[in-house]
Amino acid sequence: MTENKKVRRAGLTVKIIALFFIVGLLIYVGAIVVGYMQYDHSIKEYYDQMAYDASEIAAGYFEDGELARYARAAYEYNYGRVTEEETQAIMAEPRYQEMISDLHKLRASVEANDVFVVVLDVDVMKNFTEEAYAEKKWKPIYYIADSYTIPEENYPLGGKGGIELMFKDAVLESYLSGERYQGFYISESKFGYNMTAMYPVVEDGSSVAFVGVEIPMKTLQTNIAKFVTRVSLITLLIVILSLITVIAFSYKYVISPIKLVSSEANHFIENQTEISEKLRTIRTRDEIQTLSESIYQMEVGINEYIDNLQRVTAEKERIGAELSVATQIQADMLPSIFPPFPDRHEFDIFATMDPAKEVGGDFYDFFLVDDDHLALVMADVSGKGVPAALFMVIAKTLIKNRTQMGGTPGDILADVNDQLCEGNKAELFVTVWLAIIEISTGRGIAANAGHEHPAIRRAGGDWELEIYKHSPAVATMEGLPFREHEFELHPGDRLYVYTDGVCEATDSENVLYGPDRMLAALNREPEAEPSKLLENVKKDIDIFVGEAPQFDDITMLGLIWYGTEGNA
Repeated sequence: MTENKKVRRAGLTVKIIALFFIVGLLIYVGAIVVGYMQYDHSIKEYYDQMAYDASEIAAGYFEDGELARYARAAYEYNYGRVTEEETQAIMAEPRYQEMISDLHKLRASVEANDVFVVVLDVDVMKNFTEEAYAEKKWKPIYYIADSYTIPEENYPLGGKGGIELMFKDAVLESYLSGERYQGFYISESKFGYNMTAMYPVVEDGSSVAFVGVEIPMKTLQTNIAKFVTRVSLITLLIVILSLITVIAFSYKYVISPIKLVSSEANHFIENQTEISEKLRTIRTRDEIQTLSESIYQMEVGINEYIDNLQRVTAEKERIGAELSVATQIQADMLPSIFPPFPDRHEFDIFATMDPAKEVGGDFYDFFLVDDDHLALVMADVSGKGVPAALFMVIAKTLIKNRTQMGGTPGDILADVNDQLCEGNKAELFVTVWLAIIEISTGRGIAANAGHEHPAIRRAGGDWELEIYKHSPAVATMEGLPFREHEFELHPGDRLYVYTDGVCEATDSENVLYGPDRMLAALNREPEAEPSKLLENVKKDIDIFVGEAPQFDDITMLGLIWYGTEGNA
């Protein structure tokens, strides 16, 4: 004995609070991120501008031609054309010392780590190699003057310096163009991260040196941290107050009414569709009130529907029983005892019909017109269901009765056509393949009224379609003539006729089964007995169709011809 356990579910209140919490958290995080990015960008621009302003001030300390002289000395020292004694002599000059003193004062005033003056070796920059950079031998900057915070680490005139690889192209472009680089360089040293501005000094139309200022980013980072903390607290307070307000409002005007709707819906289910009037007390004047009124009307409608359903179910059961009888009647109308002519050894026949609905419009038939003539019929009524089944009964009866009166297939179909056209207000029609075979000789005459091409296999050969011109379908227009086709069967020949439900069977992707797959299925066991032959085709169709529903009736007939020698 099993027990019904209620599934534990999170309440609407919990879900809405959780939703608001997530939204508030996203707003909080988003505000912090956006504020941080804006503030970080603005403060970096401020420090960048301050560094470049300091660089321009430092460049003004040099008199005309003075910086070019120092730059040439630093450059030529690195190529051995100036001795160390000569550079020491330059550094000892009062003017040089005065310039160094000014640089130190400027550094202190802007709280920088360093204010320096360098010359760039353009050839070294242009001939950059990865190996030299990796071995830390790539030093394209030669110092002219340095005012580093730690005096003993100041570069002398001609001292070599490196540069970060990521800034190589920007530095070279700025130096060659003589224009300030619109950005800043960030590097790391023992004092932490630094922002460096390098201002090109131009004389006679070309750069002679860079004046650089290295400002520590500690102040910037401290300011950002204070800003983030302040914004975080303010945003958090606003989010909390907003959440409390929104949740209180939602509970009163959303959650509570929805809970009442849910409770009343459960009451309706658990109390055998008993209707409560509490839903009519909701007066929120919004979609929730509309929902409660709709549910109330739905409960009233469900009770009316249940009453109607009971009546409809009883009627459906009655119709189902009648359809079942109709299905059996239709099946009984078709030949279903095999072998159908146990005393005739000239041929063997087997046929099947699988309707798409309870009753179908396809039918097959075979019967002896006389002792020496066998009639074969394969037909398909347009449409499906009961109307097609009724038309099928009439057509089958007329065809058989008219065939037994004698005549060729063309004459038979012409007479049946005229009879079916009378009073055919539903405008149904039927495609028919009718053949009459002379048993003693195997000669036959067939008429194809808009039906599928039959397949034939000559003894020892492969199955292939027997294609010849069709006539129009039966019951389309009075007075139609029907073209006839003569053929002859020899011992060992086989015949296969079918309705369009075979070739037009479709899979779940609406791909048709088609005549090529049908012939391939026939040729897997080309010499199979008729019953086995039809079974092979039906299995192949089922595999192809898969889970897709059957769209049309599938009707097939197979015949093997032994001739007058009989089935040895």
